[in-house]
Amino acid sequence: MDQLMELLKTRRTYRRFRQREIPQETVEEILEAARLASSAANRQPLSYIVIREPEKTAQVFGFTRWAGALPPELGQPKEGERPVLFIAVVENLDINRDCDTDAGLAIGNMTLAAWNRGGGSCMIGACDKAALSELLGLGENQKLHTVVAFGYPSHESHIVDMESPEEFKYYLDENRDYVVPKRKLSDVVRYL
Repeated sequence: MDQLMELLKTRRTYRRFRQREIPQETVEEILEAARLASSAANRQPLSYIVIREPEKTAQVFGFTRWAGALPPELGQPKEGERPVLFIAVVENLDINRDCDTDAGLAIGNMTLAAWNRGGGSCMIGACDKAALSELLGLGENQKLHTVVAFGYPSHESHIVDMESPEEFKYYLDENRDYVVPKRKLSDVVRYL
């Protein structure tokens, strides 16, 4: 159990990556983790598109926006820091038109599986979904939910206790590492 809690504490969002390929067996483990996620009524409306060729990852990257709490010059990965892999999470509208919970569970599993192998991730909802849907060749009954970026992090990310509700925005420290304020457990839990 201690290993799981350590993984959960250290699996943060990463936005700058080493330019090192993720092995196929790790990609398959990430996808298997997504497949194993719980699904409402077990309907399983999600499918996944893997984008790993450099030319295609560059195209996908061009349709994404990163780190909304930071100015673009600080939050947007620069050349040589970009992800080496994207996985698009696609909803099948014929199965379920409201599967945000399913997607969240699958993405949580994927990012945790990647982190278990040293891979960082960033889920990206801030993107040009129409352009990406066209690039990915999605059909009428399909809807792009999210793209998740993966790679081996070139920076660190730390959690600090949030001292006030106004301090929710993450920021970069002097080393360009991410600092992520989190509400204290006592601020978010109430027992009856």
